Amino acid sequence: MSDRLLFTEEGSADVVAAAFAGTPDPRLRRVLTSLVHHLHAFVKDVELTEQEWGAAIDFLTRTGQISDDVRQEFILLSDVLGVSMLVETINHRTGGTSTESTVLGPFHMVESPPRELGDTIALDGKGSPCLVSGRVTGPDGEPLPGATVDVWQANEDGFYDVQQPGVQPPGNLRGLFTTDGEGRFWFRSVVPRFYPIPDDGPVGQLLAATGRHPYRPAHLHFIAAAAGHRPVTTHVFVADSPYLDSDAVFGVKDSLVREVPEVDDPAQAAEVGLPNPFRTLTFDLALLRADQAPPAAQPAQAQPTTVPGAPS
Repeated sequence: MSDRLLFTEEGSADVVAAAFAGTPDPRLRRVLTSLVHHLHAFVKDVELTEQEWGAAIDFLTRTGQISDDVRQEFILLSDVLGVSMLVETINHRTGGTSTESTVLGPFHMVESPPRELGDTIALDGKGSPCLVSGRVTGPDGEPLPGATVDVWQANEDGFYDVQQPGVQPPGNLRGLFTTDGEGRFWFRSVVPRFYPIPDDGPVGQLLAATGRHPYRPAHLHFIAAAAGHRPVTTHVFVADSPYLDSDAVFGVKDSLVREVPEVDDPAQAAEVGLPNPFRTLTFDLALLRADQAPPAAQPAQAQPTTVPGAPS
């Protein structure tokens, strides 16, 4: 009888973690053991009430109920808690030799239409015209011809095309480009604009209850990929945008902020097929080679495999 672990307030985490001790998958066992210890420590730290626990269950239930093929409220919840950015950062350490990553976001849910270099992705006629260009290179600056550059952004009103079916043209402000022989890409778009994440659901209620705003600074999404290299998912942020210091999903990194200067030159505007004046955004992307990508799990594996206080 004395060898049995019985549930008590003081030893609750040890008892529950022991129930997972026989989990065959060692990684799953480690994750669940750590989760149990941290979750029980949190409940004890705040002395969670039954009413609060019930409210939390109701919140998570409503978060699931509002999610659908277009809207993923759990991604929004992960985003506003900073978990999305933390997971992204841990799993895409660059060592300072490639473009930094940031969150994918909840609206990369359709395949971007393939487009030719120089095409426009702005199909709804809204926004300030902008020429977007850059190069995709390897870690030593070598050009990567034939790399793919997937881009998407919200429109002037702050919505992605999938949020407004029947209002925006399908594929509006999306494009999949292939770099030329020197790793270059360029296309016509509009200057990105700041916008709020969807805030009419449980996540919006959470933000309101905590005095936080739902806004993201102006940005353009990128996924760059090339054979033999590690792809990168990232944004480029407009330097003069509001909310750079208070992004609702914590996605801003200094290395991803760019100026978007105005060009007032009728001849150049005619050459690129944009009205004069227009803006320009230059964003180069550097990829790590696949064989040099740092294994994201290595630092975690170097730590003790048990949580302090957990049964060994």
